[in-house]
Amino acid sequence: MLASLRFVQGPRMSPTEAVVALAIAVGLAGILVPVLPGSVLVLAAILLWAVETGGGVAWAVFAVATAFLVGGTVVKYAVPNRRLKDASIPASTQWVGAVAGVVGFFVVPIVGVFLGFVLGIYLAELHRVGVRAAWPSTKAALRAVGLSILIELAAALLATATWVVGVVAT
Repeated sequence: MLASLRFVQGPRMSPTEAVVALAIAVGLAGILVPVLPGSVLVLAAILLWAVETGGGVAWAVFAVATAFLVGGTVVKYAVPNRRLKDASIPASTQWVGAVAGVVGFFVVPIVGVFLGFVLGIYLAELHRVGVRAAWPSTKAALRAVGLSILIELAAALLATATWVVGVVAT
C-alpha cells in the first residue's frame, strides 16, 4: 500500500527547484503583466538552477533556454516593429503610450498600465492623424504589442519546458 502511494506522489522537488519554479512562474506572469522583467527572471532562475545542479545536462539546459529567450527577444522586437512600420505608426507614438502606461500604473495600480498605454497611443495618434484615423492606428499598435507579448511568452514557455526536461533528466 505505501509503495503504491509513494508512486502516486512522485518525486519531490528540491528546495532549489521549488524556488526556481516559483521564480519562473513569476517571470511568466511578468510577461503577461508587463511590470516585471519576465524573460530576464526566467533566465536568471534557470541559471540559478544550473549553477546549483551543475553538470553537463544542467548547463546544456541553460544554453538551450538562453537560445530560446534570446531568439524570442529578437523576434519580439523585429516582427511587431515591422507591422508598426507597415501601419505607419512612428516610434514617438509608442513612447507616448509607454510613458502614459507608467503614469497610469501609479494613478490606477496594475490596470493603469494598460489603460494609460491605450489612452497614450490613442491621444498621440489623435494628435498625429486626426479623429478618423486615430482608432485604427491605435488598434494596429495594440495588435503589435499583443503579438510582442505572445512571442515573448512562447519563448519563455519553451525555456520553461526545457528546464522541466532538465529537472527530470537530472
